[in-house]
Amino acid sequence: MKTVLMTAFEPFEGESINPSWEAVRSFDGKVIDGARVVARQLPVAYSRCGAVLTQALEALQPDRILCIGQAGGRSDISVERVAINIDDARIPDNEGQQPIDQPVVMDGPAAYFSTLPIKAIVAATREAGIPASVSQTAGTFTCNHVMYRLLHWLATHQSSARGGFIHIPYLPEQAVKHPGAPSMAAASVIQALEMAIRVTLKVDKDLHVAGGATH
Repeated sequence: MKTVLMTAFEPFEGESINPSWEAVRSFDGKVIDGARVVARQLPVAYSRCGAVLTQALEALQPDRILCIGQAGGRSDISVERVAINIDDARIPDNEGQQPIDQPVVMDGPAAYFSTLPIKAIVAATREAGIPASVSQTAGTFTCNHVMYRLLHWLATHQSSARGGFIHIPYLPEQAVKHPGAPSMAAASVIQALEMAIRVTLKVDKDLHVAGGATH
């Protein structure tokens, strides 16, 4: 049975919840299209989030990895295209650290591209009636840090697993504390993430069928 690892973050910047974890924890232990889903919470801390992710990758050896994070101010499901090799924090993390212009991985490549089928995920999410788009920036906070660390791990381990990052908006109960900020209901976020899992699992099946048809 294939394994899908989903990660999300703890609350930060004074919030009592993080919508990413509120959504992702609902998937833990589920079986979707024949794959077992395992959820892990990551700290909003530059010094530890990559290590916690790496521990999960090494222990589970997952076939698919979807890392999810909060993007307050965004109005849709944002499927990230690229992670860059820079930590540049607008605010301190939950340990009070605020790196400026520091590399995620010393001497690592400038950037990595997601290996998820990002446009197929966006198309399927929109077809389900949920706003979604491809995002060209994962920022420079811990979300980008985790995405870069994930893709660096996959590249250096020559892994055939697929991985990437998805940002989600505030939940309504958060947005009421941020006048004018957009939000998305938890049920819609969960539906969108399930769609992302299904599309990501399906893509290799489609490639296999297409490849088989040419021989």
